[in-house]
Amino acid sequence: MSIRVVVADDQTAVREGLAVMLGLLDDVEVVGEAADGEQAIELVERHRPDVVLMDLRMPRRDGVEATGVIRERHPQTRVVVLTTFADDEHILAALRAGALGYLTKDAGRVQIAQAVRAAAAGQSVLDPHVQQRLVAAATQGAPPPPAVNTAESPPGGPLPDGLTAREAEVLVLIAAGLSNREIAERLYVTEVTVKSHINRLFAKTGARDRAQAVRYAYEHGLAS
Repeated sequence: MSIRVVVADDQTAVREGLAVMLGLLDDVEVVGEAADGEQAIELVERHRPDVVLMDLRMPRRDGVEATGVIRERHPQTRVVVLTTFADDEHILAALRAGALGYLTKDAGRVQIAQAVRAAAAGQSVLDPHVQQRLVAAATQGAPPPPAVNTAESPPGGPLPDGLTAREAEVLVLIAAGLSNREIAERLYVTEVTVKSHINRLFAKTGARDRAQAVRYAYEHGLAS
């Protein structure tokens, strides 16, 4: 079954180029093209796509506001930001609005295709530079965070939000950029076990995806 995608960008050449590129993929169907945030919302209402590839600076409604509306009204639709902006303000605003992925327009065809497929599967994808900016923003002005003691609670007290030592360890490995398979290999457990830990730590921390989990880890001093 094809991944249904809406492309939203106010630049006609960029929008049409992305639509053509995605249309060449066997597992992707572009169901709409939006020239602004308002039109992106309308197309999501009409077509109920799996993924929206969203620019940020657009007329009528910008990408951040449109993302928030789409995620509120249609939580089954994932949003991947594709923009020229990679500063703290835009990154954090987009992620807080519910974007599951964030790429800059330096991204190549393969990276964009991977991000769309990952988002359709509910997985977060962040451009490496964006992830660095996110980490820097989360830790700005904070003292150097301690490493997690995987055998017991850290010296400063119990782990936040009732996290177990193993859940905190998995969270740190997520923050380090490891996949579920890599975490399973590192901890000598199955991927099913890793997914169970991730589901529990997401529930405890309120994280909706890996990007929010990364931010939580740094904000709470669980990763350095």
